[in-house]
Amino acid sequence: MDIKSGCGYPAASLSNFSPHKFVFDGVECASMEGWLQSLKFKNPDMQEYICSLVGFAAKKAGKAKDWRREQKLYWQGLEFDRHGEDYQALLDRAYTALCEQSSSFRNALERTGDAVLKHSIGRTDPKETILTRTEFCSRLMKLREKLKQENSQ
Repeated sequence: MDIKSGCGYPAASLSNFSPHKFVFDGVECASMEGWLQSLKFKNPDMQEYICSLVGFAAKKAGKAKDWRREQKLYWQGLEFDRHGEDYQALLDRAYTALCEQSSSFRNALERTGDAVLKHSIGRTDPKETILTRTEFCSRLMKLREKLKQENSQ
């Protein structure tokens, strides 16, 4: 199942562009795309603003911010090496928060059944994107497995 906006339910609802509200480290986020784009900004106030955006508005807000040269991203005053374990742990925490707090996200994820999830429009080189295809899809499938285990108990 190819995860991307505009491709029908449930795949489109799992896109980072979808409006799923969640709170992460005390910051209200309107979508995962907003949170991801906020990582390109050092200023926590700017991050909070970017977190309030959804879909293409969020993507556009972060597009001009060049983080690639230094390969550094930021969250609430902390700097993260794009290729470090701490950054991966940050992504895990954010996706877990989204899944725990958004019933619409959880429902869409559960509706994927046992389908292999892919993201054909995503990039594969971590030097070029803040979230690769593999980083994205593996998190979705891991969260789906966790939901299945919780529902079977």
